[in-house]
Amino acid sequence: MKAIISTAKGDMTVTFYENDAPNTVANFVKLARAGFYDGLTFHRVIPDFVIQGGCPNSREGATGMIGAGNPGYKIDCETGGGNQHHDRGVLSMAHAGRNTGGSQFFICHSRNNTAHLDGVHTCFGKVTGHVEVVDAIQAGDRILKITIED
Repeated sequence: MKAIISTAKGDMTVTFYENDAPNTVANFVKLARAGFYDGLTFHRVIPDFVIQGGCPNSREGATGMIGAGNPGYKIDCETGGGNQHHDRGVLSMAHAGRNTGGSQFFICHSRNNTAHLDGVHTCFGKVTGHVEVVDAIQAGDRILKITIED
């Protein structure tokens, strides 16, 4: 299964780690298919580290502190499987502490500053097409749509 994350800077193709983080993948797919991510921003962009999005408080007209939102529930971390290395292009679940993820995710710019995230945040996919879009994203850029391909 794959996802196309469409932005004004281009489309990124993500291949999911369905065997290594099945519940996290299922959660992301459910939210994407429901249109949850459409119009949200990449609210946190740190060069040579990550781009982060998925906060519902970043939707135009939303209230609440950007970066603190969730879908109304929390999911457990899945860090015990394979593919749990935060390399360039890896899609990982953001959280405010173990087992507090929900909708926010980040994509790694490189391995340079992300090794400390291994075993802490669930890696659940990787940008396998157009990873250069990760470098072009700036804070405030919107997710136009996330399309899931079976």
